[in-house]
Amino acid sequence: MTRNKLQNDCEISLRRLDAAFADWPGLLDLILRAYAYMDGRIDPPSSAHRLTAAGLKAKAAAEVGYAALAGGALCGCVFLKPEPPDFLYLGKIAVDPAAQGRGIGRRLFETALAEARARGLPRLRLQTRVELTANHACFARWGFVKTGATAHPGFTRPTSIEMQRTV
Repeated sequence: MTRNKLQNDCEISLRRLDAAFADWPGLLDLILRAYAYMDGRIDPPSSAHRLTAAGLKAKAAAEVGYAALAGGALCGCVFLKPEPPDFLYLGKIAVDPAAQGRGIGRRLFETALAEARARGLPRLRLQTRVELTANHACFARWGFVKTGATAHPGFTRPTSIEMQRTV
């Protein structure tokens, strides 16, 4: 477990999501709360609505997941997945709305950078919805650049953009 002080002296710790992690329902609730602002703004709706606690547990077993905790309470998460030829994909980055603006997202991003370096993967990749321009700006501040656009099945217009950055 790694630790970092937040701006308001609340300590954040990062915990790898593994078989010993027990609060899968709490993690699901965190993701749904963090993604709720997208409802009605993006089309199609977020895949977060299809997640289950059991599905998150399986996702953590197949990928690398981290939970952020502040004062012992879940406040954020990220899932990381190595992809050929040389990417680490960042998915389901979530920060509790009540904890946003305290550096938790950046801490999760820095953990992804460290994980990519440890695995010898020179690039990070993520996707974000076209409509979520504030996310585009945040990821750009973190060094990501737009590298493409994709459309969900059944759509003729781009619905997501891909962004990448070198490690």
